Amino acid sequence: MLRAAVILLFVANVLVLAWQRGWIAGAAQPAPRLEQQLNPDRLSLLNQKAVTQLATLSCVELGPLTGEEPVRRAAAALTTAGIPSSAWQMHTADGAGVWALATIKMPSKDFRERKEDTYRSARIAFEPLQGFPDEQPTLVLSKHDSEAAAQAALDAMTRRNYKGLRVLRLQAPQASTTLRLARLDGLQVGKLDAIASPPWGSARKSCEADATPPAPAPTGSAASR
Repeated sequence: MLRAAVILLFVANVLVLAWQRGWIAGAAQPAPRLEQQLNPDRLSLLNQKAVTQLATLSCVELGPLTGEEPVRRAAAALTTAGIPSSAWQMHTADGAGVWALATIKMPSKDFRERKEDTYRSARIAFEPLQGFPDEQPTLVLSKHDSEAAAQAALDAMTRRNYKGLRVLRLQAPQASTTLRLARLDGLQVGKLDAIASPPWGSARKSCEADATPPAPAPTGSAASR
């Protein structure tokens, strides 16, 4: 009888162990919340300064940045600093180009000197064209942020009987992107300030913080390190 009891106890222990290890089909699995539980050793209490910083919201705009590469580097710098992509928005706008009211490419030194004397006598400002080797020598009389404005200036000079002028595009319109961080808390602003040699340089300004209320804070005053 005693021997039978010992054998039954041994079998029962084996069955319990098999059930706990999941060796028996249909065995209970650990509750999901146990796998998602926080590790107490990774939590620390916030001091009053940190609480104040979290409650202080700021709005910052970075840029405008021209071209895809500066925008990519700016986004990478923010991510590396620990500021998530959900914290900023990109706003892209078409930038203005540069057009000039310019002379034709002057065929000789004598022609250029006569043109310069004419403009000096009429007190019309001019300057040598820079950065266009194939268009030298050329004089620039004025610069404009649209082709239409440059054409209007040409029409006005034509009515005054000035000849040998044209509209010349100096820079094509380029899109520019501004990164808007509308709801940065004090801790995130500190991370932003700590970025060394930021891709946006000095192109940073304050803006009006988003009035949308923040999400409810978790119960308690503990934060994960």
